[in-house]
Amino acid sequence: MTIRDSLMKFLLQEDVNFLLTNRLPRRALTTAMGRLAKVETPIVAQPMMRAWRFFSGADLSEAAEPSYKSLRDAFVRALKPGARTYDPDPNVLASPCDANVGAGGTIDGDKLYQIKGAPYALSDLIPDPAVAARVRDGRYITLRLTAGMYHRFHAPSALRVRRVTYLSGDCWNVNPIALKRVEKLFCKNERAVIEADLPDGVPILLVPVAAILVAGIRLNFLDTEKLLREQGSTPVACDVSVARGEEMGWFEHGSTIIVFTPPGFELADGVGEGSAIRAGQALMRRSV
Repeated sequence: MTIRDSLMKFLLQEDVNFLLTNRLPRRALTTAMGRLAKVETPIVAQPMMRAWRFFSGADLSEAAEPSYKSLRDAFVRALKPGARTYDPDPNVLASPCDANVGAGGTIDGDKLYQIKGAPYALSDLIPDPAVAARVRDGRYITLRLTAGMYHRFHAPSALRVRRVTYLSGDCWNVNPIALKRVEKLFCKNERAVIEADLPDGVPILLVPVAAILVAGIRLNFLDTEKLLREQGSTPVACDVSVARGEEMGWFEHGSTIIVFTPPGFELADGVGEGSAIRAGQALMRRSV
């Protein structure tokens, strides 16, 4: 067993992992990481990037640039043109991001799951009852972006973005270990509700959820110079068209996106808890 394998085995023990990523001062660590990640001084940036690649297994072979000055630039890297292709079927919702698939399926009225055996309420995640009602009894799928993954997310279909609501909150880790232990975790964390319509007017919701060490969420169709949290909690009305596969925003570290649809969709073949998916691959398909 290599040194890396031994370290990862130790860090992945549930008690150790939960202690290191959740019982330490989460917000302070996240703020500190946001600042350190922007440092371009080689004596600071290069060891941080080596450590990140060592522990995360990040693969930069598809990155648009051969090297980066800071850890933050490596996190939010763009990919080479054509690195991701989007399923062209208009009845398909493509995955908006590279991810590991978490809980998903049918929303039972207001009830869904963050992980098997750990329910939460749609109305707790999305406090506006009128917005939550649009996907009641519909479908959902949880997509977790790990630290080494490509961190940008894209339109799963041609969309018209109608409104964005920022919800302040904590920054619990969103890995399976924390999801098993922290009740209603997604409802406690910082997040945004992106309301959009498909070309025929059918609504969908994208809910990016921040986590520990996520220094920010930025959205291309708003002001990317500002973190989403800096724009405040007042809902922002939009009328922005985005093409299938067009970049919508990015996380400044790994996190989660939950995709919601009304009834009439089903998960695509091969999409299930524990599977891996890449941006552009079929995620959901119209069933009616």
